[in-house]
Amino acid sequence: MGAKLLVVEDDDRVRAVLRLALEDEGYDVAEAPDAESALTNLRHHGPPDVMIVDLMLGEMDGFSCIRQVRYDHDVPIIVVSARDDTHDIVAALEAGADDYVTKPFQIKEITARLRALRRRAGTPGPQESRDILLDADPQRPLVLSPAGGTVRRGDDELHLTLTEFRLLCELAGEPGRVLSRSSLLERVWDRGFFGDDRIVDVHIRRLRTKIEKDPSDPKIVVTVRGLGYRLDAQR
Repeated sequence: MGAKLLVVEDDDRVRAVLRLALEDEGYDVAEAPDAESALTNLRHHGPPDVMIVDLMLGEMDGFSCIRQVRYDHDVPIIVVSARDDTHDIVAALEAGADDYVTKPFQIKEITARLRALRRRAGTPGPQESRDILLDADPQRPLVLSPAGGTVRRGDDELHLTLTEFRLLCELAGEPGRVLSRSSLLERVWDRGFFGDDRIVDVHIRRLRTKIEKDPSDPKIVVTVRGLGYRLDAQR
């Protein structure tokens, strides 16, 4: 049985093309013509290995669908949409999407993005066996466990998406060193030169809302203007 994939797309023709092409790639594909059907599918069958979501879905749009999925699941999500405005791309990423592909698209681009997401899911970060102390707050220390796939603030486990976790692992693997957006894009998204730096910035912002005490004044993941991002462990 191949990896499970859920396609959420209201255009019957596009949905059929994706299903046939991705089944040829070995995926076990389920379909949902709208957001409500997709959420019902998750409730009954649990999360798939990856989702493809359109933004224009009718009464409940793709943004709302992604936010609802993110309440309970860390499943990787790729948005496939004709909406190519910067605002829409950023809004989709901030809602919780991991990647964004604009229509019209080539099937080989979709399959390449899916493979990259699944590789990240199988290799959550640098192969560290030790926990990494990110904030030595005596009451609620922030601890990253790359091997265990967790981030804890005191006794509470923080719910990071796969992409957020990979970003944090990459930065924590080289504390004090500035990593450029292009370097993070290549390491986390396997995209290299062909990626869009905005995707890194949006996920960094989301990561900060979860690990920083004051996301508006970050102390752990800091911006080095014109260069990129650096992790500063708080001792």
